[in-house]
Parts: sequence; structure tokens; C-alpha cells
Amino acid sequence: MPELVLSTDLPLPNKRTGKVRDLYDLMLPDGEAGILIIATDRVSAFDVVMQNGLPGKGVVLTQLSSFWFDHFSGGVEGIKNHLVSTDVADITGISDKQRDSLRGRVMLCRLAEVVPVECIARGYITGSGWKDYQSTGQVCGITLPTGLQNGSRLPEVLFTPSTKAESGHDENISFEEGASSVGTELMSWLREQTISLYSRASAYAAGRGIILADTKFEFGMLPGGTGKKAPILIDEIFTPDSSRFWPVDLWCPGQEQVSFDKQYVRNYLETVVEKGDWDKTPPGPVLPDTVIDATMERYLQAYKGLTGKDMLFD
Repeated sequence: MPELVLSTDLPLPNKRTGKVRDLYDLMLPDGEAGILIIATDRVSAFDVVMQNGLPGKGVVLTQLSSFWFDHFSGGVEGIKNHLVSTDVADITGISDKQRDSLRGRVMLCRLAEVVPVECIARGYITGSGWKDYQSTGQVCGITLPTGLQNGSRLPEVLFTPSTKAESGHDENISFEEGASSVGTELMSWLREQTISLYSRASAYAAGRGIILADTKFEFGMLPGGTGKKAPILIDEIFTPDSSRFWPVDLWCPGQEQVSFDKQYVRNYLETVVEKGDWDKTPPGPVLPDTVIDATMERYLQAYKGLTGKDMLFD
């Protein structure tokens, strides 16, 4: 059983804490200023962090993101990303004991100016999109054909951006609202890249017996060689935290799908809400061991299914 890491306390400057990740400033191996991103084992759902976590979850998230960053970085259609290293030996200013506790769950990354738009691609209708469709016939303002079921494949991949909120819930926005914030040229690029990345990853996953139902990305801006800022991929990509993965052989529209992601946690929490024991506000409840074990098993299935390898914890 891997060590459970719910928080970190390192002698590095400017600590920031997100729902799942701890961030610090540090110097990269090339001498440039960078950022250390540590994926803890915290679990969030409905924008609330639970009181306990999944041992080893952060390692799975980091290793899957590293796999996908490498997968999409080469060739003619390659896209740049913020990842520089996942080696704890490259972290200066901390002890060997601290390095050991972080093994497998760190990304040393370039500093980037975060684009304040979360980019979501949907190839299937489920989750909040299904709820919207049931009440309005639309998903994020996009009208869809009648007769779709929960889990149906959409006629085309949808780009449904949202705000990137620093706290609280993200809110769905239209393409035009995003363009008013970041500019039409960048918004068009974000839509093109989001759909392209989703489509390419979806084809890869399908070849391994997995449906990629939807996913979300974040992008950042780096200074370009001509003085213009160049967008790159940041944060995590195609992990069970940021995507919905379904086994192809069990896909059955019209019901809640079997999944390899944290939908299992969401489903459990909905039962807690129905009983009146939680109202989706902090603090989150304690997850039972059965939910922790079943969810972690799904994360490991996603990792093995996508990479072809078993997850090894040092």
C-alpha cells in the first residue's frame, strides 16, 4: 500500500494549495524560475475536498499526465506543455526524506500565465451535460437532437468552455463570452486544440477498449520568440480526475455507465445528499473504506488500460 499524502510542508517559497495539488516556486535544472506541482491524494467532488483521500492517487495522476504529455509532444501535430521533469532528484532545497515522500507525484514545470478559460470537450452526454439536456434540450447553450439517452454518443464533439474560478464553482460560458475575455484568435485556437486533442486521445483509448467520454484542459501562455505569447498545455491531461473513462464492452446508453474515474465517488456522494447527510458544501464527508478501495481500483484500471503497464509504487 502506498503512503497516503494529504498535504505537504516543504521549505520552498510561495506555497499555494488547490483542491488536489500543492504548488511551490523553485528553480528548474536549467536555472530558470519554475513551479513545483505535487499531486496529493486528496479527493474533491462537487468542488469540495473530502476529509480523507486515496493512497497513491496522486502518483497515478502524475504518471498518467506524464504519459500523455509525452504522447502529444512529438510529430507534426505536437503541442508544447509545461512539464520539464518528474524526477525528485531535480528538486533542490529539500531533504532526502522529503524527496522520498514525493517520489512519483511531482512535476517540475515552466512558469506560465494561466489562460482563465477551462476547455472542456464532450464526445458523449453525461453528468451535468445530461442534466442540462433533460431540462433544456441543450448542453451549455448548444441545442442537441431529441431522443438522446444518458451516455449517448454526441453527433459531434462539443467544445463547452467554462470560467477558471480561483475558488467556488466554475461557470459555463459561451464561446463569445470567452472571446471577450481572452480574444477571438486565442479562443478559436483553444477550441481547435481542445477538439483535436480529445479526438486523438479518444481514438487512442478506443484502440485499447476504453471510451473517453469527456475531458477538460487548461492552457497557459509563455513568452514567444517574436515577443508574442505562445499557448501551451498545463496542469493535468486525460487523468481519472479530469476525464471520464468507460469500458467499451460495458457501454450501454440509457443508464449510469461503469467508469474508470472518480464518478464512483460522485455517485456515492449523491446517495449521501439524498439522505440529507450532506449539502455539497465544505467540509466534505469521510469516504468509507469500500468507496476508497473501489475508486482506487478504477484509477489503476485506467492507468493500465491506457499505458499497457501496471502502476508500480516505489
